[in-house]
Amino acid sequence: MVAITRRETPTLRLTTLVLRTIVVLLTLATAAIHASLGGMMFMANAVGYSVLALAMVVPGPLARYRWLVRLALIGFAAVTIAGWVAFGARFDLAYLDKGIEVALVGILLVEQWRSDGGPAGVYRLVRRFLGGLAVGTFARRTR
Repeated sequence: MVAITRRETPTLRLTTLVLRTIVVLLTLATAAIHASLGGMMFMANAVGYSVLALAMVVPGPLARYRWLVRLALIGFAAVTIAGWVAFGARFDLAYLDKGIEVALVGILLVEQWRSDGGPAGVYRLVRRFLGGLAVGTFARRTR
């Protein structure tokens, strides 16, 4: 009799691949819009979005911290939206960009729910991460 076992190597599901592709494309789209506006603040925003887009697809050991990248990208987009609401110019490209950023946050929340288990899963990941930092810090001090 043949036993069916789970594969030991993690595989990327099609839905995860589609969600991540959409996240990267939306992130790069808003980065391109900000880069096209010129100015130091917009260029810094474009670089921030580009780095976070890259971090969403980087393989290897850094991939296990993708949940942290998702949180950073959600926060970055939310702060960008809030800054535009408070101080931004009202023109067509700005509205398009804010629509992209709202869609980005929505897709990131869906991916977070699927990949990390929603808010409860992220809470556990944050606790484990902070606990690891505290243990690492304490271990370095005692040596």
